[in-house]
Amino acid sequence: MLRYLFFIIAAFSLSPVTLSAAERPNFIIIIGDDVGWNDVGPYGHPHVKTPNLDRMAAAGIRFDAAFLTCSSCSPSRCSIVTGRYPHSTGAAELHMPLPADQVVFAGLLKQAGYYTGAAGKWHLGKPAEKNFDRIMGGRPSGCENWETMLRERPRDQPFFMWFASNDAHRPYTANTIEKPHRRDEIVVPPFLPDEPPVRDDLGMYYDEIARLDEYVGKVMAELKEQGVADNTFVLFMSDNGRPFPRSKTTIYDSGVKTPFLVQWPAGVRPGQTTESLVSAVDIAPTILELAGLPKSPTFQGKSFAPILKDPRSETRDYVFSEHNWHDYQAFERSIRSKNYLYIYNALPHLSGSPPADAVRSPTFETMLKLEEAGKLPADQRGPLMTPRPQEELYDVKSDPFQLRNLVDQPQYAQTLERMRGEYHGWASRTEDAVPQQWTPDKFDRKSGLPLQKK
Repeated sequence: MLRYLFFIIAAFSLSPVTLSAAERPNFIIIIGDDVGWNDVGPYGHPHVKTPNLDRMAAAGIRFDAAFLTCSSCSPSRCSIVTGRYPHSTGAAELHMPLPADQVVFAGLLKQAGYYTGAAGKWHLGKPAEKNFDRIMGGRPSGCENWETMLRERPRDQPFFMWFASNDAHRPYTANTIEKPHRRDEIVVPPFLPDEPPVRDDLGMYYDEIARLDEYVGKVMAELKEQGVADNTFVLFMSDNGRPFPRSKTTIYDSGVKTPFLVQWPAGVRPGQTTESLVSAVDIAPTILELAGLPKSPTFQGKSFAPILKDPRSETRDYVFSEHNWHDYQAFERSIRSKNYLYIYNALPHLSGSPPADAVRSPTFETMLKLEEAGKLPADQRGPLMTPRPQEELYDVKSDPFQLRNLVDQPQYAQTLERMRGEYHGWASRTEDAVPQQWTPDKFDRKSGLPLQKK
C-alpha cells in the first residue's frame, strides 16, 4: 500500500519527480480504428459486445468529454504521439508521414530507459520508427501480436506499448465473430436512415468492435499473469469516429469525440467518471508527467494527471479539432466547450461527403437512393448539401447530435462572438492558416471511385 501511495504522490506532483526503473509506471495505449465514442458498452450502448471494456471502465476512470484533434486516421495518430495539433505536426493530411524532426513522446520515454514497442496498424510513417525498440504488424484485426509483444519484452525495463488495431476500419465481412450482432440490436443515430441495409452495415461494424474487445481482454489478462497490472497505465481510445456518413472526417462529436478509459490500479480509483474536457494532445504531457519526466516544450497539450487524482478537476475550458485533406479537399476547424460547439469551414461550396470507403458503403448508397426519391429527411441530408454554412454553432446539451445550427439566432450572438474569438486566438497561437495551395480530391464525392489524374 505504501508503494502505491508513493506512485500516486509522484504522479500528481507539479514538477517532474525522479523515479527509479522499478517505480516508474508502465504505459499502454490501445487505439481502436474508426470506433465511435458511444458504440461501446461503457458509454451506454445497450447491445454492442464489449465486456472487457466494460470491466476496464469499472476498474478505472471513464472520461465523458474526451476529444480528438482530427477525425482522420494518420493525422490523429501523429497528433497523439507528438502532443501537437495536426497542422503543427507536418503531417496534417491523410497518409502524410510524421517528419523526422518531430518530437514523439515514445522517443522521450525510450531515452529515459523505457522499452518502447508498437504492434498492429502503424500509419505514422518511416521516420517515426526510430522512437520504438520493436515494431510488429498484424492482420486482419491488427491485434494479433499484442500478447507476443508483452511476453517478449525485456523484464528489467519499464515499458510503453502502442497497440493499434485495424478494427473497426472498412471493408467489412460477415461473421467476423461467432455470434454476430442482430438487426434488432443496432442503435441507428438520427443522422442516418433506419433502413435494413444500414442496420446490417452497422452490425458488421459492431462485430469488429467486439473482436477488438476480445484482444483488450487478452492484454489485461497478460498483464495480470506477469504481475504488472497494478502499475500499468492502460488507456483505451479511438483515432476517429465510426466510418459512416456524418461521423468519420467530420468535427462534430460523432467524428472527434472518443471513448477514453484509463485503468491504473496504482494511481486511479475504480468506478470513476469525469466530465472534464480532455484533448488527444494532452496524452503526451500526461504520460511524461506520470513517468516523472519533464514534458517537451514542443507539446501543445496540457497534462490531465490532476483529473486522475480528482475527477472534478478541470484542466482546460476548450478543445480544438480540425479537418484537412482526407480523400477530398477540406479545411474545417472547431472549438468545443462543455456547452457549445463552433465550426468554421473555409470551403462551404464543397459537400461534406464521407470518406471514399464510406461513400462506397451500403449506408451511403441507401442515402443516395432516398435522396433521389425525395425521401431523405433534413437531418440526414448534411453530407449531400451544397453549399454548407461557413459557420456553425450548436448547443451540445440540448442538441447532442448537433443538428440545429444556431449561428443566425440573435439570442446566441454573444456566444457566437466568444467562440469565434477563442477560435481565432487558438489559430494565432498555433500558427494555423488556410492553405495557399490545395491538395485536390482523389475520389468522386458521390461514387467513391478514384478520379482520373489530370
